[in-house]
Amino acid sequence: MDTILCSLYILLLSGVLSLALNRHVKLSNIVGSSGVVLSSIAGIIALLIAYRNGGPAAPAMPWKVPFGSFSIAIDSLGSLFLFPIFILAALSALYGSEYLKHYFGKKNIGSTWLFFNSLVAGMVLVVLARNAVLFLVAWELMSVSSFFLVIFEGEKKNTARAGLTYLIATHIGTLFLMVMFILLAKNSGSFDFAAWTMPAKGTMLSIIFICALVGFGTKAGLMPLHIWLPEAHPAAPSHVSAIMSGVMIKTGIYGILRVLTFLGTPCAWWGYTLIAIGAVSGILGILFALAQHDIKRLLAYSSIENIGLISIGIGMGILGMAANDPVLTFLGFAGALWHVVNHSFFKGLLFLGAGAIAHRTGTREINVLGGLLKKMPLTGSCFLVGSAAICGLPPLNGFIGEFLLYFASLKSIFGETGIVLVSLGIIASLSLIGGLALACFTKAFGMIFLGEPRSPRHREARDPNVLMLAPMMALAGACIFMGLGAPFIMGAMDKIIINVAGTSTGIIGMTASEAARPLAGIAGIFTLFYAIILSAALFRRGLLAKRDVRDVVTWDCGYAQPEPRMQYTASSFVQPIMNFFKGILRTEKDPPKTSEFFPDSSSFRTETADIFSEVVFRPLLEFIHRMAEKLTLVQHGQMQFYILYILFALVMLFIWKL
Repeated sequence: MDTILCSLYILLLSGVLSLALNRHVKLSNIVGSSGVVLSSIAGIIALLIAYRNGGPAAPAMPWKVPFGSFSIAIDSLGSLFLFPIFILAALSALYGSEYLKHYFGKKNIGSTWLFFNSLVAGMVLVVLARNAVLFLVAWELMSVSSFFLVIFEGEKKNTARAGLTYLIATHIGTLFLMVMFILLAKNSGSFDFAAWTMPAKGTMLSIIFICALVGFGTKAGLMPLHIWLPEAHPAAPSHVSAIMSGVMIKTGIYGILRVLTFLGTPCAWWGYTLIAIGAVSGILGILFALAQHDIKRLLAYSSIENIGLISIGIGMGILGMAANDPVLTFLGFAGALWHVVNHSFFKGLLFLGAGAIAHRTGTREINVLGGLLKKMPLTGSCFLVGSAAICGLPPLNGFIGEFLLYFASLKSIFGETGIVLVSLGIIASLSLIGGLALACFTKAFGMIFLGEPRSPRHREARDPNVLMLAPMMALAGACIFMGLGAPFIMGAMDKIIINVAGTSTGIIGMTASEAARPLAGIAGIFTLFYAIILSAALFRRGLLAKRDVRDVVTWDCGYAQPEPRMQYTASSFVQPIMNFFKGILRTEKDPPKTSEFFPDSSSFRTETADIFSEVVFRPLLEFIHRMAEKLTLVQHGQMQFYILYILFALVMLFIWKL
């Protein structure tokens, strides 16, 4: 435990030191990023020590805060969330140390690293905390630090608006968490998690679950509580977007799972609710991702889709607990937890890739990019691995979590009628989400990296240097390793799921072995397939080694000089799907206005606004604004009236207490 505390000290001290060295911008940049890397190494060592010792360590330190105690611990559930936090934080810090050089002399680099390090420390402390007051302090540290990182370019109107939206949303979520913790502490009279072993009774359980769902669901980005996410993630610097999308939103998932460990046997409707919300988030998330033209905004909506998949898995696990079905419990939770880790890696990779593209081309607009694979082959290859992984294509890691969810659904088809219907719905939802994700990332990769460059400026693009490339390559390697190594890692899920669900060890072990067998077969087949492909490529290279080989343009149906204007755009590529779902997406089109047979130029623009923003939140905010305007009647700006209000309030309080 001393090692994990050492990790936190390094994070905070390096952040403060980076701020103090702000005048020496290069040194400040090195200190801030090195601190994150060193603390992550210390954190991973702490996780290995905890794994070897085989049990949580929970020292409680003196902390002079009302109802608070500095109680922290590492258990199997926490380890699963801490591992990607440390990995992604270290890689993002390396990437950020190069990415931020573009802002030397323009931005306060020291404060940026202070907030980045505080964000990482906040996430780590959220997972370690075993006291509600400490948890909320860590939650606020994480939220406020990320807010300041989101408004890194706060002089831009859209960025400032995104930061304000995020700040309001996250604190509404925190309000629900405070109510939840008060209700949990009501029976025991303590805010220590260890005192909450006895669950509350009756409807109180469900009220606590609803508070947890709203509070943590807002941070996770579950629909319709996601409204801040598509605004905040694109606004932040790319290495911050990778952290926020890859691991920060997972603290919401962690919170839901941690609360489940306090509540005993759950109600079945909790599971149905999470599955329904997950299906809606998954389908609408990827549909809105398809409609986006900004690569980072596309990735942000894709995160909502993946959180939806995780929610479906947790819902299946809860259904299994409620129905006393250990197979469904294991496979549901295992699918969700696999996807938590996997999404951290491939989403972090894709956000770093998007940052490299924007860094080299100066734009995130998909429609003006193209042909970058020839100019940025290493970035393009890494982005391709991330795109294939997020689509759930075997044998990459994204396939594993979705396979377990399909496996759980198929095994439940012959169970109770209610669960059968839900399983069929889940299979249909997963199929639709998978198909749409494939179309979405075919569009993203194809429009950005294939074809010809659409702008002369992009012909000069090239791969970034090693500090930005190495993190992307490491994450791409992790996507491959986690996919091929899944059969061997599956056994590590036992302890975590027993921690959450309290299910029998024997049945969990048998189910894990049963799920690992087909995964081993799939991994073996694809390993052999790629070995054959690699051998064929090496053989071809050997054959051509002594011949004259020239590069020519691809034959394209007789067009001798294909122009970029002849290529599909992002809008035209997905137009059939957009038309099919036009009732949901309500895309606004600005068609070309031509009055001649051969116009010099024309343009076509589409814009898809978030349906929940337009239908729910905007009218709600306008209503609140109208109500607030009416209150201006009592706001005269005259001091004597305000003193009168205070006097009136004091009199009312006095009468109430009589």
